[in-house]
Amino acid sequence: MLAALAVLWLALAWLSNGLFLSPRNLVNLAVQASAVGVMACGMVLVIAARQIDLSVGSVLGFTGMVIAGLSVEDGLPGAPLPWPAALAAGIALACAIGAWHGAWVAYARLPSFVVTLAGLLIFRGAAWLVSDGRTLAPLDDGYTRIGGGLGGAIGAPATWALAAALSAAIAAAHFRARTPLRALPAVAALFTAAAIANDVPGPDGSGAGVPLPVLLLGAVALGVHGIATRTRFGRHVFAIGGSPVAAELAGIDVRGVTLRAFALLGALAGVAAVLTTARLGAGTNAMSLAGGTGSAGGAVLGALWMQSLENGMVLLDVTSALRQVLIGLVLLVAVAADARARRSAR
Repeated sequence: MLAALAVLWLALAWLSNGLFLSPRNLVNLAVQASAVGVMACGMVLVIAARQIDLSVGSVLGFTGMVIAGLSVEDGLPGAPLPWPAALAAGIALACAIGAWHGAWVAYARLPSFVVTLAGLLIFRGAAWLVSDGRTLAPLDDGYTRIGGGLGGAIGAPATWALAAALSAAIAAAHFRARTPLRALPAVAALFTAAAIANDVPGPDGSGAGVPLPVLLLGAVALGVHGIATRTRFGRHVFAIGGSPVAAELAGIDVRGVTLRAFALLGALAGVAAVLTTARLGAGTNAMSLAGGTGSAGGAVLGALWMQSLENGMVLLDVTSALRQVLIGLVLLVAVAADARARRSAR
């Protein structure tokens, strides 16, 4: 996937006369991909458990409208709340929605495709009802910083320090594994990313540094990776994906694990709603496989791949309708290639 992403970036850079690979556009691309990447990390565990959630986009939109409605003067009853309270309420609501979907799938034994398709329709309509079709704005400056707005980056010194700390951790891990040379590509990538982020000027004219949404995506990806590889819950998810019947015979609480996987995805859809509304500065109604395998890193790469395609087509002035057609075709080809690779590996 990394090689395919590199080819895509080079092609888009050539077609856009280098604009795609400009530091400002790459930072913008990273911010745009953050919300999708956060949701993709949550989807890893749901798909690994042989389920699917079609509703995450609608849950994101509905949660974003609720957060905005709780934050503005003429929003929902009881508004405005302090933005941290509105943020916490939105994420809790999204988590509850995910658990609600999981309960239908795990305990009512309904297909996740049907349950979450219903959720897609329900919460798409609910988002409109919450706002009555209005754009809810403006949001607090402190809140919009979370989305990478004005002052929503950590600055050049902190960015260099973060790159150095992560490089040291990666190098130490490879030294312990007696593969020190394998650390070089990751270290080079980290310092290249830091240089790109610091090339974009901040409010004071100095390097802006890494935007907060990108940091949050990194934290979520590391957290999901840790859950998937180092916790009993993660091992149970992958056991269920391998064989639900065998997992149940082994004493795993298949229903409970399934419900928790959906609840976690719901919570991360809430986090993605925070990033999206904070980036837009408003709540708007425009927001909107196999099993037993998957990784947070792969989810982030997939999100970056699709967002790169979208970003590049916008730079090339491709119409919205044609963008949707092309993205759908690329997604279909990618899934078909993945399925073929899995069959060949067996």
